[in-house]
Amino acid sequence: MFGCIVAGRLVQTNLQQVDVNKYVFELVDAHNINHIIVFLLGTIPFEPGFAATVHFLWPNKNWQMLGVLSNDKPSAVFRLQPGTENSTTPGVTATLGISIEPINLVEQQYQAHLQSTSNNKPAASPIVIAERILNQVYNFVTSYVSGGSNDMIPLKAFENWYQTTQRKVKADPSFLLKNSE
Repeated sequence: MFGCIVAGRLVQTNLQQVDVNKYVFELVDAHNINHIIVFLLGTIPFEPGFAATVHFLWPNKNWQMLGVLSNDKPSAVFRLQPGTENSTTPGVTATLGISIEPINLVEQQYQAHLQSTSNNKPAASPIVIAERILNQVYNFVTSYVSGGSNDMIPLKAFENWYQTTQRKVKADPSFLLKNSE
């Protein structure tokens, strides 16, 4: 029913059923995993009114919700968050879990997950955002200066910065919120 791809590895279809409507994939050498793709094989869709939550488990940790699969969204790519001691320990086997449940419960769990992950991220203050924008402008336009103290910065430098920044924001709306070091 499900397949799993760890980036850079072959497709896994060795799904194990561990309970009614609960399935797992064992992921060897988990310390090398950055992204996981989980998908319905296309042979058996979810029954009407059902969907699945996808979870990840490092050894000796709690299950971490990654996202949702449904007939409308039969595949997803999940980026694993580094930072645990297991993520750097060679030879660790992690577990990918899939739980099929009524779609209303799946939606509730996913909304709670989104709420908890957004609460864990500190909001960037307007001062931090303004400083990052000003640093971006300064670094970009001063690259047009050739040397002397009386050099003029052409208006084209600001236009180029503006267009470049617009492209970056469209590609990643939070790029100014990320550490720029």
